[in-house]
Amino acid sequence: MNYPFPMTATEMHEANTRDGFHFADEVLVFHQPGSPQAESIATLRSHLLAQHIGHGRRSLAICAADGGAGNSFLATNLATAFAMAGVNTLLIDGNMRQPALQEWVVTDESGKGLCEYLDNPELRLSDCIQNAVLPNLSVLYAGQPTNHVPELIAGHRFAEAMDDCMRSYDLTIVDTPPLNQASDVRRIAATLRYALVVARKDASSVSDMRRLCDELRADRAKVIGSFLNV
Repeated sequence: MNYPFPMTATEMHEANTRDGFHFADEVLVFHQPGSPQAESIATLRSHLLAQHIGHGRRSLAICAADGGAGNSFLATNLATAFAMAGVNTLLIDGNMRQPALQEWVVTDESGKGLCEYLDNPELRLSDCIQNAVLPNLSVLYAGQPTNHVPELIAGHRFAEAMDDCMRSYDLTIVDTPPLNQASDVRRIAATLRYALVVARKDASSVSDMRRLCDELRADRAKVIGSFLNV
């Protein structure tokens, strides 16, 4: 794919978000584009552009073995970094039990999210997606938290929604709940087909990460790599 109009770090930092939205300070590629952590995410983006998107893959589940690894940090920063590169990106909060994306891409709007879409066949997916939060970046929030997530993501409506997203956007990134809190991550990653595993330095267990990778592969999700948060 060719993305002819990427934004520089300065242009992204100066870009106006859509009215009613703003980014948390921890979205470093937006607020601190030259920082070491932002540069590490830019390096990851470059690798994925060449080795993932460059091979025609249009989806990525961000997965972790346990809470605190930094799933939402990486998902939000990586999606923003791809938007900076001119990649038409959709960021989805797949943690429908304990949604977190609204703390990273903050909004005062109370629109419908993924939960409402999956639970209501009358809703259209386009009615739930917040388009052009930034140039090339759209967001689908989780919506109101629910405990019957397994039923929602087991149905054909979830798989069809993800397929629609992958057709409509150059890249769909889904922030998933950690494995030690819910098995939802396995179904989501299997549907997306590709997963990136996140760990935190001096906190995440190698054995837990190995178990996560084994379970994702058992569900036929391809683990394309890992990222270490500091």
